Amino acid sequence: MALRDESPLDQFRAALTGTARALADEPEIEVAWTADAPGQSGTALRVPMPPRALPAEQVAEARGFADSMALKLRFHNAALHQSRAPGEPVARAVYDAIEQVRYEALGSEGYAGIRGNIGAATDMRVASDPISRAARASDVPLQTAVALLLRERLTGQPVPEAARLGTDMVRSWVEARADKDFDALAAALEDQKSFQQLALDMLGHLELTQPTDAPETDSEDENAEDEEDDGEEQPEQNEDSPEQSPSEVAGETSEGGEDSEQEQETGETEESADADISDEGEEGMLPTRPNRPWTDIPDNFDYHAYTEQFDEVVAASDLCDEDELTRLRTYLDAQMKGLQSVVTRLANRLQRRLMAQQNRSWDFDQEEGLLDAARLARVVISPGHSLSYKVERDVEFKDTVVTLLIDNSGSMRGRPISIAAISADILARTLERCAVKTEVLGFTTRAWKGGQSREAWLAGGKPASPGRLNDLRHIVYKKADEPWRRARKNLGLMMREGLLKENIDGEALLWAHTRLLARPEDRRILMVISDGAPVDDSTLSVNSAGYLEQHLRKVIDWIEKQSPVQLVAIGIGHDVTRYYRRAVTIMDVEQLGGTIVEQLADLFETD
Repeated sequence: MALRDESPLDQFRAALTGTARALADEPEIEVAWTADAPGQSGTALRVPMPPRALPAEQVAEARGFADSMALKLRFHNAALHQSRAPGEPVARAVYDAIEQVRYEALGSEGYAGIRGNIGAATDMRVASDPISRAARASDVPLQTAVALLLRERLTGQPVPEAARLGTDMVRSWVEARADKDFDALAAALEDQKSFQQLALDMLGHLELTQPTDAPETDSEDENAEDEEDDGEEQPEQNEDSPEQSPSEVAGETSEGGEDSEQEQETGETEESADADISDEGEEGMLPTRPNRPWTDIPDNFDYHAYTEQFDEVVAASDLCDEDELTRLRTYLDAQMKGLQSVVTRLANRLQRRLMAQQNRSWDFDQEEGLLDAARLARVVISPGHSLSYKVERDVEFKDTVVTLLIDNSGSMRGRPISIAAISADILARTLERCAVKTEVLGFTTRAWKGGQSREAWLAGGKPASPGRLNDLRHIVYKKADEPWRRARKNLGLMMREGLLKENIDGEALLWAHTRLLARPEDRRILMVISDGAPVDDSTLSVNSAGYLEQHLRKVIDWIEKQSPVQLVAIGIGHDVTRYYRRAVTIMDVEQLGGTIVEQLADLFETD
């Protein structure tokens, strides 16, 4: 009877959930629709929402993503996968991609329906992958090409039409080096540990990793270095050669990556410039942000951008139409159901603390003023006593403006960005009730791996040390003088996962700081919410190691020591106390609301 009241879309989701639970042998799986990139967080699956008419093609795609995520829960051991993952960016991306091929092929064996569904999902992913737009071999992302070639060998399914041209550009190069590895991987499909070791061997044959065993003699060291040098020189001889371009791609991506502080976003860099990411929650495909030791900033350090022509500061409402903003806001409101009471309670606590500072107080035992009722008995007994009065005085409460600067990088995708948006929403309302202006800003880039800035650099002959090599996108979700009710829809834009790309924190911090300095308020507070160090593969591949991180440190040091702006940072899952003097790191995003409230309350109470 209940099913009659549900829409066909709801019935389809219920069927999808039941199928996923059966495939994964996991009764706690829940399936939710998303208009953005599919994703997975534990047993919570987000799959593309098909139109209400449920056309067969979109239905198959939704089934494919759900099936893939369920098979991952069934056949994939995350800890084992992570234990020997290579550190090189391209090698890690290939390692992750072929593991996905393994568990999808394993689950598809003997089930034509699952094979067809996953095929539809693969077609969707490939259509937005750079491999579909590759004009030469050096443009082909190796992780996609190797995964498709292995899938072809394991399941017999041909390479999708959109990727066929790009895959053919590197097919002979890959098969010449890894053909026997493909056969070995096919034989080890059911044993993840054996499959993992064979995958690492294949990465070595593809020249994407270096041997991990320590050399026994100095001569072996020298030979290894000579071979490495030879391997790096070959791509420069002919960039368009299919036999050489995959090595060039690997070298270009990992240049400056060894022993650097750059954080790896291997899975996300494989996606298209439009950044509709379909990593399906793969651990390795999610950006990794290791907390690495820092070296002193060199005295001659000079940060600059190759070009600022393609940077933009844009209002959130200009990035999508009104209907989509409404839908995204509705989705954010749905996310708030389980958290709103907690965050609101914390916000009310902050409001009470702020209002207490703004309340008036009294000076007692004055010679004149208002008669103090508490001293009435003394007035009756000794009418001539002169210290029976009180004077009301106002407590100075500085005009205040608070800016929330939120990291909109791809690694914030999922729960972190949802909690950040919810906290910003609640906080803006709370501070508005306390007559404290609040501005909400976000920062990301316009494209993955460089965009138009990189294209301009390539057209300019690839000059050395070009500086920042990506197009900035700074987003204004809410202006300080804008009422919350007018900006509430804008905060929903953070739920648009295609928005989240890479992050260049130093310039974002300067931008937010400049906006604060232009404000007339006496107290200015800048709160940064991030999950680690700046990451932009395009910039870090052609500049010195730690280029972006060095700039961030210089900006923070200048603000903390010379600026009137009070700076505080909240790190999600990664240590930001090594950057900011006033900072706190949280390991669970559920702590974010309470942490924001406590940090702000401390700042308000500190002169």
